[in-house]
Amino acid sequence: MTLLMDVLPEQMEDWTELLSGQSYLWQSAKQGQSGILEKGHLHKVQGHLVLLGNPLSKSVLLQNLHLLEGAGVAVEVAGIKRVAERDVVSLRLSYWSPELKQQLQVLATGWDLACVPALPDATQPGLVLMDMDSTAIQIECIDEIARLAGVGEEVAAVTRAAMEGELPFSESLRRRVKALAGADAAIIDQVIAKMPLMPGLITLVEGLKAMNWKVALASGGFTPFTGHLRETLGFDADFANTLEIKDGRFTGEVLGDIVDAKAKARILLELAERFNIAPSQTVAVGDGANDLQMLAAAGLGVALHAKPLVQEQAPVCFNQLSLEGVLCVLQAP
Repeated sequence: MTLLMDVLPEQMEDWTELLSGQSYLWQSAKQGQSGILEKGHLHKVQGHLVLLGNPLSKSVLLQNLHLLEGAGVAVEVAGIKRVAERDVVSLRLSYWSPELKQQLQVLATGWDLACVPALPDATQPGLVLMDMDSTAIQIECIDEIARLAGVGEEVAAVTRAAMEGELPFSESLRRRVKALAGADAAIIDQVIAKMPLMPGLITLVEGLKAMNWKVALASGGFTPFTGHLRETLGFDADFANTLEIKDGRFTGEVLGDIVDAKAKARILLELAERFNIAPSQTVAVGDGANDLQMLAAAGLGVALHAKPLVQEQAPVCFNQLSLEGVLCVLQAP
């Protein structure tokens, strides 16, 4: 057994040959702890830590290893890989807890990480279900509709309150849609024409398709936008709200049941059953308070550049990388 810090070069591009096919452990003292190490390997893996960066450095890795050493956690390097032009280092841990994950998350000021008890298996069928507004795309569609309708500030304030968990989502949506009453529905086409995709979205969708995974949208937004993304990018399914339109104008009403937090979590489980995918093989991605139930229901829940409340509760938080980070975790060695 070799201690990693004794042999690791400074630059990550020099790590691959060194780490490939080898087993390295951080704390030599852990060899004496019964049941943790067996022949230089972790006897029982209790957690996984995936470090993600562009780039990662030796100092980043050592900061995490120092924290784990202080927590009495034995660590084994699972591997190193470049995924979607990002650096990925995967570590196996002898111990995992929510508190340990939180300590590591606080440390991550210039990189991202996933510290979880288990990871989906990329070689098996899987499903990624993501939010649309501020997740798959960079805007909140209702805010853009409202801006073009002349009620932008009023609607944006309600959107912020809803995403931060200050208002029930269904109530906030009805209030915002009510403000659109009488506006020209052709605004929808204007928003679609300039709808900016979230960085990494195409990389993620193409990567999932190559893995034979399913990918879908569950949005508190509206069907014209999710439908456009499904048709242009090849999503397997989309779910969103339906705006009532009469005589070419918004009535200010939403038709049918609202896709709220509870609905998103239900959609995740229903899609997994439809596609015959194990719940542990599901991934949910979102940014707002109305995504928290979906993130909790998934095998892996990822918050993307999320609101503070979501940062506190989400299993995984990405603040540096964008959607390509989801692919990095799934394809981690």
